Amino acid sequence: MMKKLVKYFGVAATLWVLTGGANAFAFHANIYEPRVPKEMLEEIQEIESPYPVARERIEAGRHVYFGKGLCVTCHSKDGTGARIPGHSPRNFTNKKWQEARTDGELMWILRNGSPGTGMPIRVGNVISEEEGWNVIQFIRYLGRK
Repeated sequence: MMKKLVKYFGVAATLWVLTGGANAFAFHANIYEPRVPKEMLEEIQEIESPYPVARERIEAGRHVYFGKGLCVTCHSKDGTGARIPGHSPRNFTNKKWQEARTDGELMWILRNGSPGTGMPIRVGNVISEEEGWNVIQFIRYLGRK
């Protein structure tokens, strides 16, 4: 009986790993690890917003964050990230994370999603590029609170 139980759990664990069940826990264990592929990172990090930081843009970003961008669903109303099984959404109030990520990296994630997490593609699917830059300004605002 014990051998059958061990064998059953061994098979179940193997299937779980093979079907990607481990990805939610294994992918990006370090929250400060860049999501941009290494071969593109330097170029992406140099990208800057074409829009100057302005109260109007932060407010426009807030509307997208709480509205059609659906950011609030996972990142919560205060930006600390909702508790979701698997890979937790980023906490935008984390100062160390804010310092580690460039605006170019954030735009890359909005354009490409974040593989291994629940972060979907937003720019081009749900919001425009300009709205994406506005959301980034709002995310930066959350990090200053």
